[in-house]
Amino acid sequence: MPKVPEIIEQLIEIFERDIVNYKSPAYNETQLRTDFVNPFWKALGWDMTNEAGYAIPYRDVKQEFPLKVGPTTKAPDYCFTIAGKPKFFLETKKPSVDVKHEIHPAYQLRRYGWSGKLPLSIL
Repeated sequence: MPKVPEIIEQLIEIFERDIVNYKSPAYNETQLRTDFVNPFWKALGWDMTNEAGYAIPYRDVKQEFPLKVGPTTKAPDYCFTIAGKPKFFLETKKPSVDVKHEIHPAYQLRRYGWSGKLPLSIL
């Protein structure tokens, strides 16, 4: 099994080889999660697909985690947990979204982190 840096290096190479298509508006967030996000976090040791077979409350990673934000329920893309307790949120955006200059993704994630009382959230 390749070491974590090798796997992540491979993901970077794959992305760079076809960057034009990955950054096109046609490449969506679901594809990004499948192609890059899930393999990246798996390489870091997280059980992204519940291979361990844990009951829902005890899974390492919960996707579309329901979260009360004001009067509505929102869903951060991922909630990473330890022993069933949320530790941080991960919100993904497709590569065509300019997260450096668009304020909405950062604001959205800050609301999730604040509402979930988590000290860390990743965009």
